[in-house]
Amino acid sequence: MVRPQKDRYVAYNPEVSYFKPRGIPMMDLEEVKLTVDEREAIRLADLLGMSHEEAGRQMGVSRATFGRILQRARKTLADALINGKAINVEGGNFRIVTGPRIFRCTACEFRWEEPKGTGRPEACPECNDEKFHRILKTDES
Repeated sequence: MVRPQKDRYVAYNPEVSYFKPRGIPMMDLEEVKLTVDEREAIRLADLLGMSHEEAGRQMGVSRATFGRILQRARKTLADALINGKAINVEGGNFRIVTGPRIFRCTACEFRWEEPKGTGRPEACPECNDEKFHRILKTDES
């Protein structure tokens, strides 16, 4: 029996979840599905430039698992862009992260809170080290 997938932590859930090529009626389009956790992997790695290790830690999975999620997401996006398909973002195993944005520095163990909407901090305010991670709170914790 296969082990059930672990929920991935997702910190960004925009209201827009469907994208389609312009000028082609919906009934003529093929559709691909991008899961919410795959969209989060694209956001962390490609938009924010996080390493696989750091992004995996933020999503609550290993570096290798994060790499596989990202690889599936990129393949899905490439298929949609190259072949003119609509992208429907839904499903997957995930939990939305809620609450304050609390970070912990890996070097000096300092913890601090950043206001929502300010973006990811550049470095620890205490020691200026760039190696830190977000302490996650989900709907259930």
